[in-house]
Amino acid sequence: MGASGNAPATARSFMSSNQPVSRLTDPEYLRNEQYADAANLHARLQLHQRFSTNPYNWFRWVFDHLDLPDSPRILEIGCGSGELWVKNADRLPTGWGVILSDFSAGMANEAQCNIKTIPHPFRLSILDAQAIPFPGETFEAVIANHILPHVPNLGKAISEIYRILKPNAYLYAATNGKTHLRELYELINQFEPSILSSSQTLPFNLENGREHLRKLFPKVEMDVYEDSLRVTEAEPLGAYILSMMTVDINREQEARLHQFLASELKRQGVIHISKKPGLFMARKY
Repeated sequence: MGASGNAPATARSFMSSNQPVSRLTDPEYLRNEQYADAANLHARLQLHQRFSTNPYNWFRWVFDHLDLPDSPRILEIGCGSGELWVKNADRLPTGWGVILSDFSAGMANEAQCNIKTIPHPFRLSILDAQAIPFPGETFEAVIANHILPHVPNLGKAISEIYRILKPNAYLYAATNGKTHLRELYELINQFEPSILSSSQTLPFNLENGREHLRKLFPKVEMDVYEDSLRVTEAEPLGAYILSMMTVDINREQEARLHQFLASELKRQGVIHISKKPGLFMARKY
């Protein structure tokens, strides 16, 4: 999932103190602005890839959890730029039938470009997680990497995923905990409280995800990816923040933000930011 290639450079995406949380689940905003292309997503991936303290890649870690039979059919919902498969191209079994999907045509196109070099017969689809166009009991696994927090009707999406899974199949659903990036929000509030709320509680997180999934899935396990950020450069941190803002700010505010971050780095030496991503593994019986 990514940023808008059509929106002006001063209009980025995150949640302001007067912005309702629902914008983070607004499909029109997400499709046409936040994830019209991969620019915003790349800004966020770059920060994590460059400054994460866990040397083991997140996408490799997620792939490690896939417990699948021979020749499974797999659907990834919200594939973004296809990073899960790019980062695991060296160990992708030839017998896996993989469909990558996203609700954004821009993101699906980005994924298609990125997987061209992988010698595997992927399929691509544009679909809504709340109305998945496949028959019941079609897939051995559904992967939803940080997608369920942004679905308008979470219950409908989980019901649809349950419907298309075969018996004994798994949903692998990644999300973040409530304290994820806590220090980043605190830092932004020091700069200008009106730009960003210090809280970004999404409807599906590590604290409540099991409760949501247990309504249909009798067995739900969770694993947490231990990580944090140790940021030593202001520019990529500023790009990350700008990629997540839902309020318009002007060029002067952008410049002041970068100056503020540079000043904080000079004062602190390193900016430490905690992370709390994790993965639910929900089995259908």
